[in-house]
Amino acid sequence: MVELFHGINVDWLGKRKLFLAISGAIMLIGMISLIAKHGFRYGVDFKGGTVVTVRFQEKPQVDQIRALLRDNGAADSQIQELRSGQNDILIEFQGAKEEDASAGRDVILTALNKSYAGKFTVLSATSIGPKVGDDLKRQAVLATLYALGGVLVYIAFRFEWIYGAAAVFAVFHDTLVTLGLFSLFNREINLTVIAALLTLVGYSVNDTIVVFDRIRENLKIRRRDDLATIMNQSINQTLSRTILSSGLTFLTVLALFIFGGEIINHFAFA
Repeated sequence: MVELFHGINVDWLGKRKLFLAISGAIMLIGMISLIAKHGFRYGVDFKGGTVVTVRFQEKPQVDQIRALLRDNGAADSQIQELRSGQNDILIEFQGAKEEDASAGRDVILTALNKSYAGKFTVLSATSIGPKVGDDLKRQAVLATLYALGGVLVYIAFRFEWIYGAAAVFAVFHDTLVTLGLFSLFNREINLTVIAALLTLVGYSVNDTIVVFDRIRENLKIRRRDDLATIMNQSINQTLSRTILSSGLTFLTVLALFIFGGEIINHFAFA
């Protein structure tokens, strides 16, 4: 295995109070942000509404489009310029009603036609009712809980139940930190973000299993050493592998974040 660090001997457990303080501060800031903003900023997937992607013949004035929508019954709509090399605009209108979720599409097109009639093309339009959005939200929560439960069962079977509980706590911590940052930066929570969170769970567990496996091996070899020494040594031995795998993943996701466009931007941020 390629090693970036030879003979490294960092006392990770000796610095655990510092790491816990940093982690606790991040989660506290995220919680304060969540309370101040009265919850997450849910996307159309969970809140219900309409998403329309429009391509204009000429570069549109976003402020003018926003004013048109505001004056024609879509005041709570959100507009994003898509980095597609074309004059593409994504419009989210969270004004769906239970009886007709697709009415938002007509509201948006009626507003645009007042100033841009014949000067744009609708690339896609998706409407989701509030009831469907609530169902998707519930299913997303259940999917995350099922993933955490599966992690607990698998690691408890592979190692011991205490290892499984530690892994679930670590994954839960990673999820809370990510959600806190989403609230802090006013990022939208949608289905792609849930997919990103489940991916995060997988990566976190994968690295945790590698460390746990090395701890188990060292416990058999170095019976005279105390647990803290063995854990420090195990983390140091797997540090190169962790940095290589996580670093390559980070570079890939960074490329998606910068060049992937608005649709996948929230996924890459998570």
